[in-house]
Amino acid sequence: MHPRISFPLAAMALACASLAHAQPATVVKIASLDAMSGPMAGLGLNVLKSFQYSAKLANEQGWAGATRFEIVPFDNRLSAQEALSQLNSIIGQNIRYVVQGASSSAVGLALQEAIEKHNSRNPGKEIIYLNYAAQAPQMTNAKCSYWHFRTDANSDMKVAALTSYLAGQKQVKQVFLLNPNYAYGQEVSRAARSMLAAKRPDLKIVGDDFHPLGQVKDYSPYIAKIKQSGADAVITADFGADLALIVRAAREAGLNTDFYTLNGNNFGVPSAMGAAGQGRVKLISAFSPNSQPLAGDSLLPGFKRQFNEDFINGLGHNAMLMLAQAMREAKSVEPAAVAARMSGMRFEGLNGPVEMRKSDHQAQQPIHVLSWEKVDGKTVVHDQEGTGLGWKPVSTVSAQASSLDTSCNMKRPS
Repeated sequence: MHPRISFPLAAMALACASLAHAQPATVVKIASLDAMSGPMAGLGLNVLKSFQYSAKLANEQGWAGATRFEIVPFDNRLSAQEALSQLNSIIGQNIRYVVQGASSSAVGLALQEAIEKHNSRNPGKEIIYLNYAAQAPQMTNAKCSYWHFRTDANSDMKVAALTSYLAGQKQVKQVFLLNPNYAYGQEVSRAARSMLAAKRPDLKIVGDDFHPLGQVKDYSPYIAKIKQSGADAVITADFGADLALIVRAAREAGLNTDFYTLNGNNFGVPSAMGAAGQGRVKLISAFSPNSQPLAGDSLLPGFKRQFNEDFINGLGHNAMLMLAQAMREAKSVEPAAVAARMSGMRFEGLNGPVEMRKSDHQAQQPIHVLSWEKVDGKTVVHDQEGTGLGWKPVSTVSAQASSLDTSCNMKRPS
């Protein structure tokens, strides 16, 4: 049992004593709307399993009292258009909660806009969008929505943490930017340029390339360009299969450049890195699997026993913790009541306290810089994908220091 979500014994005894007189448990269906086929299927299916596992724990441990959760999968095929089509099916099935994130911010932005429109036209039938990984900054800035809650840090927050760390790495003198060619990747490139100029004016950006999302099969030309540039480090927002292919191409080309990633823990990437990435690949993340007290917890080993895969969806797990607490405190499963409770909520996440900031529904939490290192049983307890290596915490930016201003002008229900 997770130490932060157990109930007092007296409360549990009272709940059990009243079961005979209670109504049947309410079942809340949650649509998991990510890419479960195509190039990003491995990541999407891993995430689906993690939500199913989190729901299982929630049900067994009574996170939301008598309320039970059921995860219903929907495949968006890495397409915003397909996601909107699937959203119509979700609405038709009267599913009021959606989780999405691993299939890109392009999908997330389309989904956010469609849910906002649906909710404005259908009072009393609102849908809540829980975003655990789509990191485009505009989702909690200019395009923010009352019905959208992001438990991950946005990419600007992550780049701010990364550039603060790089400010102290004086051996890094030249950086190459490599990103997917859509809003998310473009935002990371913009933020990296701006923040590096402010924090490390001596550092030179020697390349800034973009590539199509989920379409490139051979990244060797990109790696050759990085090698020719003489870059000491690569900053990339790539994820899933794309990042795995990039890392594999770098390894095969003998590129010894350090990689600073926002998604280096994605399914398939650790296997592609292997020992060649030891000490050279960094991950900037709001989830740190080897930070205490999580390292001694049963969540990761329990998931691995059941699925023979690694649990990487810490921010999705946080979304479930937040949702369950809101339902318990609101004494309701209706989205209107639950959203009102989540807005501004403070809750205990996997790595400590999290605030769902009221002004923009952007989670405020520490951001970790992690390094790909050998398991030592102390600082690295959990490996990934049987490599014998895992993510070692090397630096942490506090929630206060990682917080950024927002331009969100949120329209709240009257």
